[in-house]
Amino acid sequence: MGTDGTSRIDPAIGRRLRGLREARGLSLSELARRAGVGKATVSGLEHGTRNPTLETMYAVAAALSVPMSALTLDPGAPVGDASPVRGTAVLSTLLEVFREPGATYEMFRLRILAGVEQTSPAHPSGVTEHLSVVGGTIRTGPAAAPLTAGPGEHLSWAADVPHVYAALGGEEAHAILLIRTPHDRPAAGGPAGQGASADEEGASAVEQAAQA
Repeated sequence: MGTDGTSRIDPAIGRRLRGLREARGLSLSELARRAGVGKATVSGLEHGTRNPTLETMYAVAAALSVPMSALTLDPGAPVGDASPVRGTAVLSTLLEVFREPGATYEMFRLRILAGVEQTSPAHPSGVTEHLSVVGGTIRTGPAAAPLTAGPGEHLSWAADVPHVYAALGGEEAHAILLIRTPHDRPAAGGPAGQGASADEEGASAVEQAAQA
């Protein structure tokens, strides 16, 4: 991340993205359609010529049915190697990834800038977010019915709808965010409960891309 908090161009994100897309047999156009972004945006991310934003990264990850860490971190790599990403209002840094048989948990440190609201796209069905406020006051949760919390307070919501983040009171806010992504969604090529999870398929695709 640059010194001004902006996302930097990271060619490794493009390598991981291309591996995941090709593993699913998706064209650039089809992935862009599913993610609701322009084809030029996906192409720019893959070729390392476009700065990734948090909103775009989440939209692409949802279209691929993988946690966002599948795009920002190589399988087995320490979380300190993850590419930090900025959105309209949120600067997000991955702190930890926990994997269990039923779900992947990603823990992020969030810095939410004052004076602007960020709307993040819906995650796949079943994904939930759990936010603990460290400092400042935050409005967050489903865009249709956001919630407010201050220091020491905790909020949870179903994140399969568009959701917002905003720091209130004219000062930036800080929080810890835990995202739970279940594995019991249908994976490519079979119904839920059969074959590898989307997260496992993503790790395999990224490893193959790294070896190419």
